Amino acid sequence: MGKDKKILPWAFLDEFRGKEFEGQWPTVKQTFHITCLRYPDNTCFKVFTPKRLSFTYREAERKIKDVANYLLSKGVKKGDKIAVSGKNSPEWAIAYLGVLYAGCIVVPLDILLKDGEMETLIKFGGVSRLFIDKDRLSRIDADGSIGLVEKISLEEGAPDGYPYVLDLEGPEAEGFPAEGSDVAAILFTSGTTGTPKGVMLTNDNLISDCYLAQGNLSVYSTDVFYAILPIHHAYTMLAVMYEAFSTGACTVFGKKLVVTQILKELREGQVTMLLAVPMLFNKMIAALMDGVRKKSILLYGLVRFMMGISGFIKKVFKVNIGKKMFGFLLKKLSLENNRICICGGGPLPSSTFKMFNELGIDFVQGYGLTETSPITHLNPTDAYIESSVGKAIPGVETKIMDKDSDGNGTIFIKGPMVMKGYYNNPEATREVLSEDGWLNTGDVGHVDANDYLYLTGRAKNIIVTDGGKNVFPEEIEDHFQLYGEIEQICIIGYLADKNLKAEAIRALIYPSDNARKQYPDASALRARIEQIVEEVNKELQHYKKITRIDIVDEPLEMTSTKKIKRNIVKAKYADKD
Repeated sequence: MGKDKKILPWAFLDEFRGKEFEGQWPTVKQTFHITCLRYPDNTCFKVFTPKRLSFTYREAERKIKDVANYLLSKGVKKGDKIAVSGKNSPEWAIAYLGVLYAGCIVVPLDILLKDGEMETLIKFGGVSRLFIDKDRLSRIDADGSIGLVEKISLEEGAPDGYPYVLDLEGPEAEGFPAEGSDVAAILFTSGTTGTPKGVMLTNDNLISDCYLAQGNLSVYSTDVFYAILPIHHAYTMLAVMYEAFSTGACTVFGKKLVVTQILKELREGQVTMLLAVPMLFNKMIAALMDGVRKKSILLYGLVRFMMGISGFIKKVFKVNIGKKMFGFLLKKLSLENNRICICGGGPLPSSTFKMFNELGIDFVQGYGLTETSPITHLNPTDAYIESSVGKAIPGVETKIMDKDSDGNGTIFIKGPMVMKGYYNNPEATREVLSEDGWLNTGDVGHVDANDYLYLTGRAKNIIVTDGGKNVFPEEIEDHFQLYGEIEQICIIGYLADKNLKAEAIRALIYPSDNARKQYPDASALRARIEQIVEEVNKELQHYKKITRIDIVDEPLEMTSTKKIKRNIVKAKYADKD
């Protein structure tokens, strides 16, 4: 693929159409195989810890076929659902692709799910087999009640009786053929209470999104992507793993979200493409600037002045002088080899966006949902707007409904990457997806004349943390149902850091009459409520923990079906600036 922007990045597919695939897009399996034909000796997957492991595309496909052959020898059928959950690793990717090579549906599950939560999703999804890290093999479905046929380790040294994914093999067999419209993956976006939402993404959804996103962002076979965010998430899965293997690029797997480890692996892997969430980029730029300031306030002033000049020249004249000018600073962030940084998964301060570009990094942000595979908007590196989450990628239509006086309204999206629907949940599907393919994102914003999207509000209920995690209030609220001291609870987000636009979790609690009688003193009542919240926090994942408690004096307004009117409550108890 050349760098001539007039040539569509996916134009090379024409030489394989009619030979390796039919129709507009290849399937996931066909896409990986085409890359193996184009770049058999390029490094495909690499990891540095706990031991070094590296696969070329030729070697990776051999292992993927071994996994598929093993599954087929065990009698899997077309469309069987097989889950993969574990730390980022080449083994995770090989298991994931092996499932698809067999003609089955892959179900990536969050490694941070508690055992019971994971079992709920496995049962709801009708999952028959599970690839998972060795420490959880004996715990998941320990009594056989959820019907897993087999559990396979993603790590060496598993307990006896559990095979290791890289040791799998079976007679050569052709996997069940897949169509573009067939579901390839089911991604669960929420949780463990009520009816889970499993987003069904087809081969066409995933592959069209993978290539169309390259209409706004050039990816080359020489690139090295870094997979540090959890790979079960649509953002990392598509924007890292798929983008890499669609172009012959390399994926380096990071296992720990620890800055020192990240910097070491960025340098050792010679990473050119870093995709992360605001939390990581905010930490990196803050640490860098603090280091300069501590050396000398004069040096800090000079650096910021020169960054301003660099940013102006880059933006206006499209000439990037920052990388040479600030090479000594980029080395401190292990970004001397970096070509592009992409931020997604949460709100990003425009100052962070701006400073990375001033330092000579092509830094952009994008937008999307799991329901859109996920990329729908991406800032072009040569025409970025700091305040925008990006320009619509080719094939995406955006419309704004129910606009207010400022032109902001609910964002609807249509395109080939929009999901097939929610698994076994037609009612939830109808709520967000129209018959003619328009998806209600639930987010609020506006679009300018050049198809750049601007977000002005979050989805109705979801709280998005600085780490890019989606928190569903109902999941937290359900933990309080058995506490008689609490009559009502409403979980909302609050701005924990106005400069970084970081949201955290706030609980509005209306105590029961019995609690008020038992603890007539206000301080004693608050102490008991705080004790309950502390107990619940111990059950929650770290990003869901409540960090602010407000005890309210009057009942929270409810609907006739006894549901709290969340928007009214949020408006009433909003922080006043």
